[in-house]
Amino acid sequence: MPHLTLRKQVNESATRRITVNDLIVKAVGLALMDTPAANSTWTDEAQLQHTAADISVAIAVDGGLLTPVVRSVDSQSLSAVSAAIGDFVERAKAGKIRQEELTGGSFSVTNLGMLGTRQFSAILNPPQSAILAVGAAEPRAVVVDGALTVATVMTCTLSADHRVIDGAVAAQWMQAFKARIENPLTILI
Repeated sequence: MPHLTLRKQVNESATRRITVNDLIVKAVGLALMDTPAANSTWTDEAQLQHTAADISVAIAVDGGLLTPVVRSVDSQSLSAVSAAIGDFVERAKAGKIRQEELTGGSFSVTNLGMLGTRQFSAILNPPQSAILAVGAAEPRAVVVDGALTVATVMTCTLSADHRVIDGAVAAQWMQAFKARIENPLTILI
């Protein structure tokens, strides 16, 4: 998987260790900028389209799950996104997340890959438009240029609120995300 190679290269010179989840969250934010119609939330009065990618990141804590929002993922560096997520993880486990940090996102990312889960579906966090469920990156048989080979593959499942994102917009967003995650240099530039 190309993003794993990039992650290894970045971590050789980074002051902060970049995780696969950091790369995924950054790719999600950029894909929202590539597909502006997907960067929306639902209200009873109107559908709101957002100009920044504010991404909720699921963090497991004793007794539940918290989803603090990393603001403006699209305009932050990968290192800044990683630092924000790391800070949220530490503070979530210590019970120090503030209520205002849990509101305002338009999209969520939940990753069970690090626990070995291959694939799953996630439940939306209203009023957000979508949530991406990320499974484990693992070696699988694939066909490349007509030949069978082994590649590292990760399964991601998108759940979307069809009042906000219909199937066509969801498919466009998935294409944008796939393009970003399979071409990880686009995450850095």
